[in-house]
Amino acid sequence: MKLEKVTDRGRAATKRWYDDACGTALAMELIGERWALLIVRELIFGPRRFGELKAALSGISANVLTQRLEGLESSHVLKRRRLAPPVNVQVYELTEWGYEAEAAIKVLGAWAARSPDHDPTLPLSPASMMSSLRAMIDVKKALALPAMTIGFTFGAESFIARLAGGDLPIARGEAASDAHFATTARLMANIVYGKWPIEEAEAEGALIFTGDRAKARAFIDLFALPPKAKVE
Repeated sequence: MKLEKVTDRGRAATKRWYDDACGTALAMELIGERWALLIVRELIFGPRRFGELKAALSGISANVLTQRLEGLESSHVLKRRRLAPPVNVQVYELTEWGYEAEAAIKVLGAWAARSPDHDPTLPLSPASMMSSLRAMIDVKKALALPAMTIGFTFGAESFIARLAGGDLPIARGEAASDAHFATTARLMANIVYGKWPIEEAEAEGALIFTGDRAKARAFIDLFALPPKAKVE
């Protein structure tokens, strides 16, 4: 079988950074530009408006965000959609294929967290916090726990995590939960990875907690940052 050159509507594709047929090279062309992968990360948990994306990605300009969204749309990673009235606003969301990038993001994030240069005290967005839970969960420990639902509220954003059978699907939104944390993404990272006791966070006014404390502690115990890689 003869391999054919890929074309776009009859024209040879023009965007090529590497003269390389490897899928990794193509992945870099699709989501390797600055901010592109982080935009995908922000959309993993559902559609976002332009302003919401800009607010979540500290440091990105409106012009660059527009360029990256256009590029990701032309690459079929995301699409635009207008919400029905009375909302009637445009949002960006991942395509079905775009959502598949989460697996790569999880592995890449867990790998990079082992770098001696990784600084877990830097700012992070709510979606980044939730993405870290998906990447850092100890599946063996999770399999030993009963199903539970954990809610998170970070300012205007809410998420629901449903632990069952070692899996932890997370979605934007609100629902009844066994335990609920209302704080900031940064402080939630301190609670989850720094093991800051719930009661101390409450006493300092950094957290509003409701629900089953035993389940919340068992949930927190499922997560830890990986050991740093040994470098020479």
